[in-house]
Amino acid sequence: MAFRRGKTKKDSLPLNSTLYLKFIVVYIILGFLALFVSATLASGLTYSSLKSSEADRLYAQATAMANDYLPGYFSEAVSGAEVTMQLRGLSSYMGAAVWLVDQEGTMLFSARRDGYPAAPGQVPGFNPAESGSATYQEGDYHGCFAEDVITVSAPVVQGFSTKGYLLIHKSVSDLTDFRDMLMRSVYATVILIYLLSFLVLLAFQFLVYRPLRRITEAATQYASGNLDYEIPVTTQDEMGYLSASLNYMSAQLRDMEDYQKKFVANVSHDFRSPLTSIKGYVEAMADGTIPPEMQQKYLNIILFETERLTDLTQDLLTLNEFDRRDLMLDKEVFDIHEVIKNTAASFEGICTKRRISIELLLAARHLNVYADRKKIQQVLYNLIDNAVKFSDADSSITIETTDRGDKVYISVKDYGIGIPRESLNKIWERFYKTDTSRGKDKRGTGLGLSIVKEAIQAHGENINVISTEGVGSEFIFSLPKRGN
Repeated sequence: MAFRRGKTKKDSLPLNSTLYLKFIVVYIILGFLALFVSATLASGLTYSSLKSSEADRLYAQATAMANDYLPGYFSEAVSGAEVTMQLRGLSSYMGAAVWLVDQEGTMLFSARRDGYPAAPGQVPGFNPAESGSATYQEGDYHGCFAEDVITVSAPVVQGFSTKGYLLIHKSVSDLTDFRDMLMRSVYATVILIYLLSFLVLLAFQFLVYRPLRRITEAATQYASGNLDYEIPVTTQDEMGYLSASLNYMSAQLRDMEDYQKKFVANVSHDFRSPLTSIKGYVEAMADGTIPPEMQQKYLNIILFETERLTDLTQDLLTLNEFDRRDLMLDKEVFDIHEVIKNTAASFEGICTKRRISIELLLAARHLNVYADRKKIQQVLYNLIDNAVKFSDADSSITIETTDRGDKVYISVKDYGIGIPRESLNKIWERFYKTDTSRGKDKRGTGLGLSIVKEAIQAHGENINVISTEGVGSEFIFSLPKRGN
């Protein structure tokens, strides 16, 4: 008997305290990592990019002026006042300090924006090749500045001779200020995205976590024996499909449990009845209640009940064989008409006694099918036995074959009591009997039609029944045909 165990706090603790907590921890760690990466890697990359870009811009301006304008000063085509005005314009445009020095580093002209120190008269340790192959250098430029600057240098050539050098110094703090302004926008964007990603956490809560918690609870309930627990299905996604599958599984398990209880009860009843009779008669003969001259009569009854037990045991073994997934059918080509004739002939004795005739309407003299001969013979035997059992005296049974396409259809029809409409879908159940007015049938086990259906389905074919209460029943099944 199934038992139920109520939901406890311990049952729901693991999912609540681990999965959801882990997801929140991962979410928080992801936020910190995003800010950390933005503050370190993104900041460094941004500054490096800005510095490289600004150095290229400074070098391009210095080269342009050194090549196009300043050579005129050394050829006396441009006055010193004009040079000073041009350097001031360049300084204002670039936001930098601009120096023009000779080959020895002596200051010729200079211009500076506010915040830059005055240019020295002589650049200490001046070396025009100190930057090497790089377009710029970074530092305080020989101590001329109180903070680091980016310095680019362009030679001024006049008459194929280098007359001097144009130096542009750009404060690094200007770049860091611009970088910090950009990074504030990056931080604001990262934080906004992080806050908006909270919607993902909410979506996980409602779309994954809660359905998963209900599914986990259902699995716990099923494991504890509560198969009546049902998961509410509200979505059409994978979670909804999984929930519906678990609900279907629990329904199937409930049906299986009910079937097992019913099966055990029926088997116990069908075994107990003949065993009780046998025990009673044997005890009566043993204690002398039944005199010796009457013992033959009761021995025949005991023999009959023993045959019932044998039939029941054989039917159970047959059904167990069909229940095995690895059942192998011994298929062969054989004449179905020959099997029908031989099977019908085995009922000659009981049919003669009850004045029941069996009429054969065969489609041809020979009709070959491809199936397991023994299983089909058992199907025919059970159907004919069922027809004889529920046929009235002085009636007939018709067995007919029909050749249609690649199938052969076999029909077993009687004109007996018929099957009630409400029982048509139940007759294939094991131990089900429709003749309730007579109680348990004295000869049958209630397994014959179950064996019939299992055998036909094992062949990949179908069997149907047409019945009207008080008129009769007709069972029709198909088999694959083979050429004669």
